[in-house]
Amino acid sequence: MKKIVKFGLALFVAGFFLACNEEDEVITPISAGTLSGGPYTFMVGDGIVDNVSGVGLTGNTGDNGSFIITDDANNILGLPPDITALQSENFDGAPVGVCYIWYVSYNNNLEGLTVGENTNDLVGAFKLSNSLLINRNLATVGGTLAGGPFTFDVGDNIPDNVSEITITGNVGDNSRFLVTDADGMILGMPPTLEALEGVNFDGAGDGICLIWHLSYQNDLQGLEVGSNANALSGAEFSLSNSITITRNKVVSGGTLAGGPFTFNVGDGVVDNVSGITLEGNFGTNSKFLVTDADGKILGMPPRIEALGGVDFDGAGEGVCLIWHLSYEDDIVGLELDKNANDLTGLFSLSNSITVNRNAAVVGGTLVGGPFTFNVGDGIADNVSGITLSGNLGTNSRFLVTDADGKILGMPPTLEALGGVDFDGAGDGVCLIWHLSYEDDLQGNVVNENTANLTGSFSLSNSITVNRNAVVIGGTLSGGPFTFTAGDGTADNVSGITITGNRGTNNRFLVTDADGKILGMPPTLEALEGVNFDGAGVGVCLIWHISYEDGIVGLEGDKNTNDLSGIFKLSNSITVNRQ
Repeated sequence: MKKIVKFGLALFVAGFFLACNEEDEVITPISAGTLSGGPYTFMVGDGIVDNVSGVGLTGNTGDNGSFIITDDANNILGLPPDITALQSENFDGAPVGVCYIWYVSYNNNLEGLTVGENTNDLVGAFKLSNSLLINRNLATVGGTLAGGPFTFDVGDNIPDNVSEITITGNVGDNSRFLVTDADGMILGMPPTLEALEGVNFDGAGDGICLIWHLSYQNDLQGLEVGSNANALSGAEFSLSNSITITRNKVVSGGTLAGGPFTFNVGDGVVDNVSGITLEGNFGTNSKFLVTDADGKILGMPPRIEALGGVDFDGAGEGVCLIWHLSYEDDIVGLELDKNANDLTGLFSLSNSITVNRNAAVVGGTLVGGPFTFNVGDGIADNVSGITLSGNLGTNSRFLVTDADGKILGMPPTLEALGGVDFDGAGDGVCLIWHLSYEDDLQGNVVNENTANLTGSFSLSNSITVNRNAVVIGGTLSGGPFTFTAGDGTADNVSGITITGNRGTNNRFLVTDADGKILGMPPTLEALEGVNFDGAGVGVCLIWHISYEDGIVGLEGDKNTNDLSGIFKLSNSITVNRQ
């Protein structure tokens, strides 16, 4: 540059003397003047127009003048003709480095004043001003993040990852993502988008996170976890817009399995639940709740073992609900006799398990009997001496059933039971029970079966009533008879009558004097058809027999003394065979 100035000075002196020798020519003095303004520093490549401003020029003289923009090697990059054109130049598209602004004053033609030439090669009469420095630094642009915002329920052990985030327009030598809290404290620095999407926010607790993209130059200070992004310094950097992550604290009451349970309360027997399991719950605090059907808190067992120790027998009849509660410290209303529907704060209730508390019904214990009656004989057959103890229930009565449970009668009291006459019931077996029951009982109707009873009820033990059918051989009238045996004349009895006999089956028997069965005429007519003439000398006996099915030994040549089963013989009529 000094060479150029000396060369210009020499030309100026030579021209001055030449002008002095030529009387008609006036030479304008040349002065480049003084430039003011700057220095300037621009971030190039960020797409933002970089114009100089506030440039001043004073003291310049000469027939011609122009601004010159050179690089640091004096290569001419631009020739703005005036200050307006200079201040319109956009340095954003220039490469990183240094530029200089000059002003040149000259007379006539100046050789070499062309873009791409070097000011060291200028030829002619000219002067160069001082220069203004322009620093062109590489731009750092954080870029633009798109995606989100995100809202996660943290603490539920379900991974909370961001996805589908994009970054555009970022510029800089170095690049990474920042995760900060709402105040800018750096919580993480994922180097790539893939690493960012691998961050699990579930363990971060509740609050707000911000995701940023950072573009920066080397030697950036403060870029470490635990520092604040607002305190970064030492190098050029740029942060993008932020994406918000809202981390909501979540609790889960979980899932209860087991039950439902049904107890008969008030009977003095301990009523504990068992086999209940809990899974899927999470939260800082946890306990079980026992409420009534409307949500009123009756108990708060802290653990499942304590829940299993609750005795529902003293709770009275009704319905209880068992819940599991997960909650944070801000819960309000968690007190006995308050209602779970009025709880406030961060909490979660599980499903409920029902505990049905039915008023105890105990059929009690019957003492007495068993009883055995001969039915059908016209004599009243009543039970007596029966006692009942240990029965519980709102309602109470006695049941008389057959052996299969069919309801034959429902005496309301013990006195009414004692008034039942079993004589007309026919043979068979009856059972006497005591029934304790609540108002929801169904099926307690004569001719229904106790197996079909539904509702809340209890039957006592049973007392057996054996009803044996009565058989009466009756009374025979007529005879005795005396025949002359073997004379060839038919010997038939006649005029015999039978009265007062009772039984399912009936016939006549003819036996010898020792009871050996000689004949079994089925009717009186058949009896009168018997011819005793061929029987030989001796004594015969005529009987009437009434009997029930199942008799054993009723056969010819058997003996009536060996009969077994239900039967009755009448008096006998003698037949003398002389």
